Amino acid sequence: MSAPVRLLVLITTREGRGQEQIDAYARLAPIVRAEQGCLQYDLHRVSDDPDRFVLQELWASREALAAHGIAPHMIEAAAANTAFRAGPVEVIELATEPLA
Repeated sequence: MSAPVRLLVLITTREGRGQEQIDAYARLAPIVRAEQGCLQYDLHRVSDDPDRFVLQELWASREALAAHGIAPHMIEAAAANTAFRAGPVEVIELATEPLA
């Protein structure tokens, strides 16, 4: 099994539709957190913009992350998210260990 994978996912919704992102996350988060290998799945709103969010994810392995990506609930969520998202998300993979 591979090392843990830490992601930051940058999300922007269409103007005025941030609450839809929050609602979608509230429905999805318990399901994702129950997935094997999910260590963290937390959404944060950007403090000065109600339509921008950062999703912090930590997965036990690349295999767990890959399984997450093809889970039926994620495929369904990706299709539904296009209704309120401004465009594709930006996914940033971080080194698992902090530098200092």
